[in-house]
Amino acid sequence: MVVIIATEAPIGVALNTAALLGVGLGSHHDDTVGPDTADASGTPHTGMCAYPIPILRGDDLQALRAQAAARPDVTVHDMHQVAQRARTYEQMSSTLTGTKPEDIQYLGLALYGPRQSIDSLTGALPLYR
Repeated sequence: MVVIIATEAPIGVALNTAALLGVGLGSHHDDTVGPDTADASGTPHTGMCAYPIPILRGDDLQALRAQAAARPDVTVHDMHQVAQRARTYEQMSSTLTGTKPEDIQYLGLALYGPRQSIDSLTGALPLYR
């Protein structure tokens, strides 16, 4: 599991993109969120991600998305400018339906799958710093 943020994304957009991709991962992959826990006083804490999620930077997210989507063992979650500009999910969905794939500008991707597959796609990308 890894998140890749577009190199040119401003910090606020990058943070929002990472958060939205995390929600998508947690929603679609039940094993990513651990059970609720409690501290020593018994105060409950809701489950968090059970695995580390490296945050990387990437330049050509459209090509990376296509490569990842071609692998049957990798699930691709994406965040794009259509979603960023929309005020509602319905607006995003209707706008995206009329957008050609080559016109989609990706702000970030989350890739989920076997480590070997994910590493072969993203191993050369730098950490987001």
